[in-house]
Order: sequence, then C-alpha cells, then structure tokens
Amino acid sequence: MQLELSALPEERHIYTVTELTGELKKILERNFSHVWVAGEISNFRPHSSGHYYFSLKDERAHLPVVMFRGANRQLKFKLEDGLAMLCLGRISLYEPQGKYQLVVESIEPQGLGALQLAFEQLKTKLAAAGLFAAERKRPLPKFPKHVGVVTSPTGAVIRDIINVLSRRDPRLHLFLVPVNVQGEKAAPEIAAAIDLINEHGLAEVMIVGRGGGSLEDLWAFNTEIVAQAIARSKIPVVSAVGHETDFTIADFVADLRAPTPSAAAELISPNLAELRLQAKAIESRLQRGVEAWLHWNREKVAHLVQRLKHPARRLEELNLRVDEWSARLHRAIEHFLKTHQQHLRSLSEQIHLVSPLAVLQRGYSLTYRWLEDGSKVLVREATAVQLGDGLQILLGEGEISAMVKSL
Repeated sequence: MQLELSALPEERHIYTVTELTGELKKILERNFSHVWVAGEISNFRPHSSGHYYFSLKDERAHLPVVMFRGANRQLKFKLEDGLAMLCLGRISLYEPQGKYQLVVESIEPQGLGALQLAFEQLKTKLAAAGLFAAERKRPLPKFPKHVGVVTSPTGAVIRDIINVLSRRDPRLHLFLVPVNVQGEKAAPEIAAAIDLINEHGLAEVMIVGRGGGSLEDLWAFNTEIVAQAIARSKIPVVSAVGHETDFTIADFVADLRAPTPSAAAELISPNLAELRLQAKAIESRLQRGVEAWLHWNREKVAHLVQRLKHPARRLEELNLRVDEWSARLHRAIEHFLKTHQQHLRSLSEQIHLVSPLAVLQRGYSLTYRWLEDGSKVLVREATAVQLGDGLQILLGEGEISAMVKSL
C-alpha cells in the first residue's frame, strides 16, 4: 500500500467588507465610466437637497439612479414616473450600503425631444389651470390710441410692425419695451416687460412676439413665467411668435394669436383708408335717403296746397253734406216715431182687453171693504165682511157706497 500526500493548500487572501467593496467600486467605475442606459423611470423621489433619486426599469430588472443637483438644473422638462428615458452616466458603488447605482450626468426622452416633452408637460399643466379657456380671453379694442410692443429693438419684427401701423393708422402711438427674445435672460425680461406695460397703463393693447426660428430659438415663449405674465395682464395681449406654422405656449394663453408680427399689427389697428371709403359710402346712402325724403314731402305739401286752393268750394261741399245728413236724420226720426206709435197702440189694445174695467163694462162689479186706516181691500167672499162694514162697489159706469145690513 502506497501513501500519497496531497499538496498543501495555498495561503488564503481574506478581504474585509470595506476592502472588497472598494475593489468592486474601482472595477465598476473603471469599466463603466461612460455608459448609456435605456429604461422607464420608476419611484421618482426629488430630495430637499435638490438631488433626484429614482430607478430605471425594464421588463426584468431595476437599476438605482441618482442625478445630482448640478446636473438636473439643466433639464428643460420634469421627470416623472412612466417616462421612457435615455440616461448617460457612470456606474458607481455606494459603499455604506454596498449597492451599485447609475450616477446620471445627462438625460433625454426616448422618441421625443427634451424641449418637446417640456412643451407638452407645460401645455397640459396650464390647460388644467384654465389659462387656455376661451371665456377668459378678451376682445381687442376697435380703435386703440396706444399700442405696446414687447420684442427685440433690433430685429425685423419691430420694423414690420411700424411699417404696418404707419400705413394703416399713422395716429397710433407705439411704445416699445425692448427685451431679449432668445437665451436665458429672455423669458424673465419678457415677463417683466408685460408687467411694466400693465403697471403704467402704457397701452390699450400689446403685441408680444419675435421672428421665426427653431424650437430652441422660440423657447422663451414656451416658459411658465411668460405664460403667467400674459395670463395676469389686464391689457389684451396678441401673441405673434415666429411664422404661421409655429405654435408656442404664449399663443395659447394670449387673448389672440397672430400668425406673424405683421398680421398682429393689422389685427390691432383700424385701416383708415377703408374706414374713409366706408364713411363715404354711408354718406352717399344718407344723402340719397334725405333727398328721397325731401322729394316725398314736397309732393305731399303740393297735394295739400292743391286741396286748399278753393276754400269756398270746400265749404259749399261741407254745407251740402250737412243738409244731406240733416234730411236723413229727420226721416230716420219720423220713421222711428211712427213705428213706435203703432206698437204702443197695439199694446194699449191688448192691455184694455185684459183690464178689469173692460169686465165691468160687460155688467160685472167690484166690491171693496173699507179698513179703519182708510185703505180698502177687494172682497172675494161673503165671509170676508161683517155687519156694519162700509163697502164701495165699482160698476161699469160710476160707483156705490153701502153698508152691510145682513149676511
């Protein structure tokens, strides 16, 4: 039997937790120092320090993410759960907890640009707050005397507005509040200019706008600070940003959107030349109407004069009419009296036939009993009298006084 000796084990290297965590941190940060990760935001938690904490997830895994305050200040849109994002950053390991995470330096939406996403988010927010409601929009004054303009003092916009207003209504007073219309300073300056025109009552209507450009160029007019300034303006605001196909948040909040700055100038100003033509047309119609009225009244007066040329003949006609109506009235009265006289005779004859006097003429009599008060009552039966009662007997001709002697 042969005894075989196994090799002695090598000396073991034992790491502390801190050492192993540090080694893993070095490996991760060295191999994943610049990495793009696609995923959906989940469990988004903004910290009071300004840092953002959330997870990126797909169908099978979650990746912890931190975006420090210095990086997230550059965001144009708001992060929220459910957004699909592309994140650029580095993998790091948080040693106290021993977990790895993605430290994001830049983030952009998947399939939708950052500015477009920010535009849609702000549009949804302001629409929910009622800033786009039609009932809060005010009509423009028809004949303003003072117009405020918030735009760049050097661009083509202000020249176009001046040209249009001077052509249509040279009497208008134009107040320009110069501002930057692009860059970081633009939005606060535009909002302050709108407030300034309202504070000092410099105009009855104002134009806020700039020329065309990319979404980035027009971004100042897609900010909440400008939208809120337009919304609180007591003076009607016409938004004139970019070209006809460009739409900004300012367009939705303003009382009226103009497709171009030149169109805005036309919308707020009356066209004096057209008004003069309209006034002449109205004057012509009035003149024709007055002439027709005068002609009609002249004919009416002439007719009256014609009727008044022979007053004597008119009186003769009236006298003849009086005589005619008098004769007709006399005949009517005679006919009325004759008819009613005949009727009365007929009634009299009928009454006489039923009269008691007519009965007496045929040999009958009426007997009355005298009462103590001097009145009398008709005696209808013998039992109605007593011995000694005084009687009055009416005959066809004459009457007899008697006394009851016997019953």
